[in-house]
Amino acid sequence: MARGRLRIYLGAAPGVGKTYAMLEEAVRRAARGTDVVIGFVETHGRPMTEAMIGGLEVVPRRAVTYRGVEFTELDLDAVLARRPEVALVDELAHTNVPGSRHEKRWQDIQELLDAGIDVLSTVNVQHLESLNDVVEEITGVPQRETVPDEFVRAAEQVELADLTPEALRRRMAHGNVYRPEKVDAALGNYFRVGNLTALRELALLWLAGTVDDQLDRYRSEHEIATTWETRERVVVALTGGPEGETLIRRAARIADRTKGAELLAVHVARNDGLAGADPALLARQRVLVESVGGTYHQVVGGDVPAALLTFARGVNATQLVLGASRRGRIARLLSPGVGVTTTARSGGIDVHLVTHEQAGHGRPRSFAGTTALSRRRRIAGWVLAIAGMPLLTVGVHLLPESLTLDILIFLAASVGVALVGGLWPALVAAVGGSLLLNYFFTPPTGRFTIAQPDNLLALTIFVVVAASVSTVVDLAARRSREAARASAEATTLALVAGSVLRGARPLTALLERLRETFGLTAVTLLERVPGAGGRPDAHRDPRAWTVVAGVGGPPCGAPAEAEADVPVDESLSLALRGAPLAADDRRIVEAFAAQAALALRQERLAAEAATAKPLAAADRMRTALLAAVSHDLRTPLASAKAAITSLRGASGEHAEVAFDDEDRDELLATADESLDQLGRLVANLLDMSRLQAGVLGLSPIEIGLEDAVPRALDELGPAAHDVRVDIPPDLPAVSADPGLLERVLVNLVANALRYSPPGAPPVVSASTHDGEVELRVTDTGPGIPEEDWDTVFLPFQRLGDRDNHTGVGLGLALSRGLAEAMGGTLTPSATPGGGLTMVLALPAVPPQALDLDLEIE
Repeated sequence: MARGRLRIYLGAAPGVGKTYAMLEEAVRRAARGTDVVIGFVETHGRPMTEAMIGGLEVVPRRAVTYRGVEFTELDLDAVLARRPEVALVDELAHTNVPGSRHEKRWQDIQELLDAGIDVLSTVNVQHLESLNDVVEEITGVPQRETVPDEFVRAAEQVELADLTPEALRRRMAHGNVYRPEKVDAALGNYFRVGNLTALRELALLWLAGTVDDQLDRYRSEHEIATTWETRERVVVALTGGPEGETLIRRAARIADRTKGAELLAVHVARNDGLAGADPALLARQRVLVESVGGTYHQVVGGDVPAALLTFARGVNATQLVLGASRRGRIARLLSPGVGVTTTARSGGIDVHLVTHEQAGHGRPRSFAGTTALSRRRRIAGWVLAIAGMPLLTVGVHLLPESLTLDILIFLAASVGVALVGGLWPALVAAVGGSLLLNYFFTPPTGRFTIAQPDNLLALTIFVVVAASVSTVVDLAARRSREAARASAEATTLALVAGSVLRGARPLTALLERLRETFGLTAVTLLERVPGAGGRPDAHRDPRAWTVVAGVGGPPCGAPAEAEADVPVDESLSLALRGAPLAADDRRIVEAFAAQAALALRQERLAAEAATAKPLAAADRMRTALLAAVSHDLRTPLASAKAAITSLRGASGEHAEVAFDDEDRDELLATADESLDQLGRLVANLLDMSRLQAGVLGLSPIEIGLEDAVPRALDELGPAAHDVRVDIPPDLPAVSADPGLLERVLVNLVANALRYSPPGAPPVVSASTHDGEVELRVTDTGPGIPEEDWDTVFLPFQRLGDRDNHTGVGLGLALSRGLAEAMGGTLTPSATPGGGLTMVLALPAVPPQALDLDLEIE
């Protein structure tokens, strides 16, 4: 059976028209004769969306009861039994009610696809797993329901339901998204222009990345090696030389010329596993690449031009940036070089050869270690070459006369010298041996002349073979030593990466690993004091430096106090104490230093972010508080002031108006109600301030809900007389603060009263579950969409209020905070048939066992 095809409508925010577009597609397919059914579509009460359902067949939903509340979910079995060609299943990221076959709705859709049924579905960008935390950072609203990106990317088609922020806000203002009473709060919170613009950009970028993946798969499946210039991608080749920073900055400028261009840096490592580049320079260049917004890559290959072009074509690059050759003129005459070869083979990829200061100066060589052999072996080789060859001449005189045998003996001796002492002793042995053979054993003997041409050829071959063998031996020893060092460096860097990843503080972990690796007593990262860079004694003056981090013994106050110091950049220096730094170890320490600078920057960015987050939250809270105080607190004050002014105007000799007793009672009631409302608002503000400051006093005691609920209803006055209370008499007591619990109940019941339609008062019920007492305040009003359940708990918003003249939007935020302070939780759920149920869960007090004192006589 062929697997069904999935089509997903992606939106940046609620209300952009995802469900509407899905229904439009369903209507089109049904008009063409396709068997289409609606498995689950959530219209959120939007008339235009409801009208689109029209004559489409709807599979009845499945009713599920959870904790005494009935919910409706997709009836997966009914859709599978119906077996339509196309099924509509809305809200891809929805979490099913516990007890369902699958935890998530996307898993239901997966089963439909496996059954060969095509599915149309919808999802918002905030529900994508990879973007969930980013959206929360932008909007401040957490999203608990997510769907794996891989599932969405695997869809046959992902279509963006796009709408500009201004157009979406106009739709909301016209009442096409939320009911009128919710519009102001939504526009002032989640649906601000900045939020919507950022979410739209996230959706566009995510979809662009999906299209790139699809294009890469298509090119791979069809073996397309040519470049398709769908987007500018600039690849810069790094050799690990000092010219790398120049190339990176030039490539970054090239990429910046085009909006949305990508910058990729690549280093081709030798496929023999030997180190061919300075790891410290590569580490610094990698940091620079990432700081300008690029990505760093490393590939392995013996043919550098081929490896570069393979990588560039694999990422669909349009431009390749290379540095001009550092080789000298003679070397360029012998070989065209990487740049010229790459340009000749590049095809449709533009190649930029960038000049730099090191161009044409040749590659830097280190003469400290021209041989890879130990000092003892080199001395032994020279002894054998200088003293051994004459002694061998004496010994050969004792053998029967045979020039061929003599040449073979001297050749074997030269090879032995090469194996022991390396290149130069072997060359001396070869030349000296040839002269001894010529003088003592080649006719005419006693003179440096050769009479026969074949003897000249034999001596020439002898010298060439001896020189070749000695060169091969020296090269093999050098490669072996390089391989061992490369392996040690790779192991060290791997340990560094592991310790940094596992450490809570990467900088300290990295410095500690450096100290252990090289047996140091102290490692200190120093930062130059601003303004001290030009002083001649700054390298020695501790006042010119600040200790950023240090491990081991007492830190160094200045670079001059250490046995070795490694400059990181213009302002940072790594000071090492405990052992001198060997020349061969310096470049690996420089790699440590570059990573230390990166770790320091990351720690500082994290500290700045941690400092800025509470400041931003406090700023948002202060702004919202000022807005609330400027409007909502003024309303009850104005009402009370107007009532009292009217009463004063009707009293005394110069009364302007006359009120009867009924009018006077009404004005007094208005003033009293307004002042009560003002008192509740001020109390909520004070409690919220104490809660956020962590100074809210708690006095938990054992209390029964049958006592707490009536007191809360009494505080609400006549408006709460019709509230139905259903609390079992055997309900366990809870551990809570009586005053705070009463405040929570007052806020919850007051909200339910504002939502409840006439003739359908709220219901307050309670039950026990898993050691907790759950109190439910249920209304049958319009309810709140599930995607807004977390939003209603944000301070200073009125998402669920009927008007904008009651409260500052603190009731539910304060209620949740007080509930959590008492060790409980406050969560919303849907009321069967419509409405909202707030569930307050508090720890139950376990019944105490009876102590019986039995006296046995």
